[in-house]
Amino acid sequence: MSSMIASPLQETLQKFFGFDSFKGNQEKIINSILDGQDTFVIMPTGGGKSLCYQLPALLSEGTAIVVSPLIALMKNQVDAIRGFSNEDGIAHFLNSSLNKSETTKVKKDVLSGKTKLLYVAPETLTKEENVKFFSEFKISFYAIDEAHCISEWGHDFRPEYRRLRPIMDKVGKAPVMALTATATPKVQVDIQKNLGMQKAVLYKSSFNRGNLYYEVRPKTNVIKEIIKYVKQNAGKSGIVYCLSRKKVEEIAEVLRVNGIRAQAYHAGLDAKERAKTQDGFLMEDVDVIVATIAFGMGIDKPDVRYVIHHDIPKSLESYYQETGRAGRDGAEGNCVTFYSYDDVVKFEKFMKSKPVAEQEIGKQLLNETVSFAENSTCRRKFLLHYFGEEYNEKNCNGMCDNCRNPKQMFDGKEDITMAIEAVLEVKERHKTKDVVNAMLGLLTATGKTYKHNELEFFGKGEEEGKDEKYWNAVIRQGLVNGLLAKDIENYGLLKTTEKGKKFLDDPYTIMLTRDHDFQGTDKVDDDDISMGGGKGSGAADQTLFALLKDEVKKIAKIKKLPPYVVFQETSLEEMSIQYPISMDELTRITGVGSGKATKFGSTMIALIKKYVEENEIERPQDMLVKSVVNKSGLKVYIIQSVDRKVGLESIAKGKQISMSDLLNEIETIVLSGTKMNINYYIDEMMDPEKQEEVYEYFKESESDSVQAALKELGEDDYSEEEVRLMRIKFLSEFGN
Repeated sequence: MSSMIASPLQETLQKFFGFDSFKGNQEKIINSILDGQDTFVIMPTGGGKSLCYQLPALLSEGTAIVVSPLIALMKNQVDAIRGFSNEDGIAHFLNSSLNKSETTKVKKDVLSGKTKLLYVAPETLTKEENVKFFSEFKISFYAIDEAHCISEWGHDFRPEYRRLRPIMDKVGKAPVMALTATATPKVQVDIQKNLGMQKAVLYKSSFNRGNLYYEVRPKTNVIKEIIKYVKQNAGKSGIVYCLSRKKVEEIAEVLRVNGIRAQAYHAGLDAKERAKTQDGFLMEDVDVIVATIAFGMGIDKPDVRYVIHHDIPKSLESYYQETGRAGRDGAEGNCVTFYSYDDVVKFEKFMKSKPVAEQEIGKQLLNETVSFAENSTCRRKFLLHYFGEEYNEKNCNGMCDNCRNPKQMFDGKEDITMAIEAVLEVKERHKTKDVVNAMLGLLTATGKTYKHNELEFFGKGEEEGKDEKYWNAVIRQGLVNGLLAKDIENYGLLKTTEKGKKFLDDPYTIMLTRDHDFQGTDKVDDDDISMGGGKGSGAADQTLFALLKDEVKKIAKIKKLPPYVVFQETSLEEMSIQYPISMDELTRITGVGSGKATKFGSTMIALIKKYVEENEIERPQDMLVKSVVNKSGLKVYIIQSVDRKVGLESIAKGKQISMSDLLNEIETIVLSGTKMNINYYIDEMMDPEKQEEVYEYFKESESDSVQAALKELGEDDYSEEEVRLMRIKFLSEFGN
């Protein structure tokens, strides 16, 4: 039959889709469904899955029902099919987004035989009132897209997917094609069992995406790092994934403030806004989408050049799906993940509210992701092993950070032997954690129950430099090398494989590496970075610092002001690290607001620009992160309260801070160039003569030190608070 169909297949491929040849297993898959066989397709993102059901649908009598989990995905696919045809009715979707008249039009086209592909949500197909409609026309076949949604072990479990088989039997039997871009051996079995397609022909393409570069970085200064990365890839399309909507909004805003065309995308935005953002990304009016996992399924943009994970995903399936959106055209695709164990602790806290069985699955999936991040061997090999595929790391060709910058290896023959023996000695009834605890001689509650302390290997792994992290790495590499296996259905218990037993009989050299140590990463709290301006790291340029100090003295002399009123030394130090050469860049320096920059900045910029050019200095522009004003922040509250002439004690009490801390905040605001009139408060606290004496002192003084002022003015006559209040008044009136 295949030879008879070959000609129409090629013709349709060329005429309708514009391709000269099929990719991978596409032709075999299409012939399988045309021959009436249930067909199971496991094909990575970018492999051409949708063509596998679109083309046979066009050639078959009747309408193909495509079950798809997302409305955005359906719209995208339908638009694509209609783009190939003169007849809009050739493809439709039927879901809750349609109004009554649109639904009537869809049903009319389907019943007239015009429609070859009908995309439906699983809820639409399983609704009782729709069963009658689906029974009224010939169904050529069912295509269950994103079939991993059937399995609790998949990364996007949807209970309604489990109701598909009984409904399909009720509506009318037809061949079934299940398609997924990620399926571990466990998920694969779940899909076949639940859809009643154990006898299906299986087509599994390699999960290796050779053009993708995988990298895991410590989660330190993460927002600065993301801005730096995006700016280095200016003009290229990218996606930044975050776990929370709040973080999505935050990062999208800070990217925009820093001159990057970025938009937020999450389920909390209305459908119109999401569609607009999606279209902007496809039309290249938007360079970067900052999104939750709600974005990306079925978005057919081939030239996404990078995918950044601000937070580690909950499972390796999610990671594979999301990174798979990069480089679908076979060209450059970079996948950068920021990892901190604090994220994992957060996940575990969230899981506590879920049923025990769900928690158990969630923890196992999360542990695999942690292993992937901390592992220091070939990331590609680790990932493909997870999906049941053998891979020789020599073929990675430096396309992951671990292969590009390999860690020193050591012969782990004895340690692997000890780990396998330990697994056998506990009768293959325990998880990694329990085996490692016993090897280290730690008697936990589980250890007591099973009397691990009475076993020969108890405490044998306790050597200097060999801790829990070390033994976790040994066991993990034993798993990747096929000497050990996890019984995923049974709580992830460790088992010894036949290969592992043979290794025990005849051990051979096996090279291992230690895991990465991410202990030094930041606590996961970006507020200091996203809200705190552009303070850089690194030593100040002492020559420039001296020149800037001299320049400030000149300005101060002309303006008849003390130098500290013009610019504080801390601001000058930061300028000599960052080298700002525009007014915009100068305002990002701590303590320099737009008012101060306008008043005193032009000569500073000219001096720095000349110095940079003469000394051929490469500026650390990536560190110049423009901050987002925290509109709900303390500073705005203080400014608004002072404008309303609220007493300072009341402001401090309202924010539950001390008077000293409040004055610190006001000083910071004033030093940045914002005028604040606190005369109403000072007039209540101090008589005019005292005010004038302190004011005159600061006009003449070379220093803004409060202690020096108290010494000069007399500590018995003035309090520290009075001197600070007058210093604020002076700085506000003269400096701003």
